[in-house]
Amino acid sequence: MISGLISVTHFRSSDSTFAERAQDALAALAARPGYLRGTLGRSTDDAAAWLLVTEWQNVGSYRRALGDYDVKLRATPLLGEALDVPSGFEPLTDISADGERTEHASDLA
Repeated sequence: MISGLISVTHFRSSDSTFAERAQDALAALAARPGYLRGTLGRSTDDAAAWLLVTEWQNVGSYRRALGDYDVKLRATPLLGEALDVPSGFEPLTDISADGERTEHASDLA
């Protein structure tokens, strides 16, 4: 069983409302059970390149969140603008600031 899910979603947008819409989408996702944390980032080299990263307790939490009515209203339209690249990843290794390493078994092995 996967110990978590990392969702990394890439966007290209020069729309002046993109950051506001992405923050609203992130807030909708953050309200769902199983959500751990999320970040909206923009490239330091290309102002039109954006990234939305969320971490979830497990795959099921993420999938259930996507089915939530509020998420469908506030996040799904933005997610529909995402670049077509893989976005779901399983965590395999964590290394904390003090160097502690945690290995996670792969669900694909």
